[in-house]
Amino acid sequence: MKARFLWRAHRARLADQAAELALIRRHTRPDDLACDVGANKGSYLYWMSRWARRVVAFEPQTGLADYLRTAVAAVPMKNVIIEQTGVSDHTGVLKFYLPSTNSPEASLRPIDGAQTVEIPVVSLDEYFAPSDRLRMLKVDVEGAELDVFKGAERILTQDRPVILFECEQRHLRTGSVFDCFRHLEARGYAGQFIVGKTLRPVSEFDLAVHQNATGERFWKEPGYSNNFLFTPT
Repeated sequence: MKARFLWRAHRARLADQAAELALIRRHTRPDDLACDVGANKGSYLYWMSRWARRVVAFEPQTGLADYLRTAVAAVPMKNVIIEQTGVSDHTGVLKFYLPSTNSPEASLRPIDGAQTVEIPVVSLDEYFAPSDRLRMLKVDVEGAELDVFKGAERILTQDRPVILFECEQRHLRTGSVFDCFRHLEARGYAGQFIVGKTLRPVSEFDLAVHQNATGERFWKEPGYSNNFLFTPT
């Protein structure tokens, strides 16, 4: 298990998420507190644990949370806390949609034909104390990004973390990816999107071009962009 976990993490760093991880590395300092919302199988988490002083990872799926706890003990990653909970704009219980077991597509947003379970959720403002000072925030929640940001109002305005998040129109039944952009910009953030190995300002982002939904697996097409970096101005 340890070998496969490390192999997946290194493949992410060198290939699959090379651009995204390079940005996390650039903006993370050794004394920082970092947060991984939607940790999945821990490819980001491993590197965040190496670059930050402490990392809190949220992963609500039981199988994935257990996997991460095993990886944390095996590697080991002594500066990592695994929280088996979702993240939203409030603390409570919400319906969670599971297309399959340990699915990377699982979401707090409705998914046709998916199994549903109830899970605990927490807002980041309620989880972290004002003295914690969150500096790096990675978010991958399949359509529930705006709720994560709404539940981190104090953190965004006071801690001013750098934010790397995935956001795709295909996961949204209402609204658009631009709602996230506007929300963060109103709080003094400037955004860029990743195209290949380059960064471009979100003012140039065009859904028809950068998230063109033509084809069976359009999200795998060259030029498709779903990762965004927002930094405080």
